[in-house]
Amino acid sequence: MKKRKICIFTGTRAEFGLLKPLINELKTEKSIELQLIISGMHLSPEFGLTHKEISLEEFNKVEKVEILLSSDTPVGVSKAMGLGMISFAEAYQRLKPDLIIGLGDRFELFSAVSAALVARIPVAHIHGGEVTSGAYDDSFRHSITKMAHLHFTSTEVYRKRVIQLGENPKSVFNVGALGLDNIKKMKLLTKEELMSSLNFKLDLPYFVVTFHPVTLEKQTSEKHIKELLRALDGFKSYIIIFTKANADNDGRIINNLINEYVTKNSDRAVVYSSLGQLRYLSALKYSSMMIGNSSSGVFEMPFFNKPTINIGDRQKGRVFPKSVIQCEPNKKSIIAAIEKGLDDKLRKNINQKINIYGNGSAAKKMKKVLLTINLTKLIKKIFHDIETLKQSTNHPIIL
Repeated sequence: MKKRKICIFTGTRAEFGLLKPLINELKTEKSIELQLIISGMHLSPEFGLTHKEISLEEFNKVEKVEILLSSDTPVGVSKAMGLGMISFAEAYQRLKPDLIIGLGDRFELFSAVSAALVARIPVAHIHGGEVTSGAYDDSFRHSITKMAHLHFTSTEVYRKRVIQLGENPKSVFNVGALGLDNIKKMKLLTKEELMSSLNFKLDLPYFVVTFHPVTLEKQTSEKHIKELLRALDGFKSYIIIFTKANADNDGRIINNLINEYVTKNSDRAVVYSSLGQLRYLSALKYSSMMIGNSSSGVFEMPFFNKPTINIGDRQKGRVFPKSVIQCEPNKKSIIAAIEKGLDDKLRKNINQKINIYGNGSAAKKMKKVLLTINLTKLIKKIFHDIETLKQSTNHPIIL
């Protein structure tokens, strides 16, 4: 029996960490030849060369595709996308995958999926149907949905939105968020092990801070990160663990200002290009709260029943658990949100027995579909009109 060549695409540290449970499920299947394409931030010294953290022995074939330029300007990002289109097309020609799996909404994945479409290779997309109206990732995500053939969403709301985009309901599966699989199955570090790994003493309560550019706003990154840093000055009794921004427009501005802040506050602040999944999740577990605008504050942090301070519009449109506190990107609003998150009454009320993003079994659900679905019938798609589906007795689940 011919093995299915399934190719995993990864471009960032965070997204690879989320994909790990699915990789672990697939690598033991004898009917699957697992391939990997590593690109984007993984291969950049500036972002920690995180490809070194990936165990390549798990894969039959591995391609490293460098596309990032030393620029975070709109021109630099667009050139990286163009270089990606060319390079991914060449990688597919060598790998000859039967299916490509990609997670999320970044420009690297958009280029990878575009090249796959032209090569007539079906794509399985994870975390489609979501809305983040503050970032151009939103448009990338919906575009990837339209180029993909198989969809794994994290909530029923997002599943219906993918169907609303004209996708076949039979190809759209609500499996939950992969990040919860990691938390449920991974043996996290003890606080002592975390301190040893970080080489930083956590003798005070601490915040985890991850702040990325809001890519649909022009030249707001410097202003917003300065407002955040000024707000953090009001909490001198807390240690700050920063993780650096992604390779988006103006990401370097944020990282440079964080570096300056850490240098001035070296007794209570530390910054990392990448913590890796184990250290990052362990840091969230023992923290007082997460502050910033990362999706991990929406997906992973609620699992620990800790508050997330979500700043600005980068995650606007997502379904928020009740542990997420929204605020504006200014000092006054951020301080008020942090003080609210530290309130004992609020913290008692965010204990969530039921997580809207699933129960940590997303990878198993995906594997079941990937092993059984007919790939040859996926590539030719038709647009499934909502009005037609509403009238159909075959799709009672529709909107």
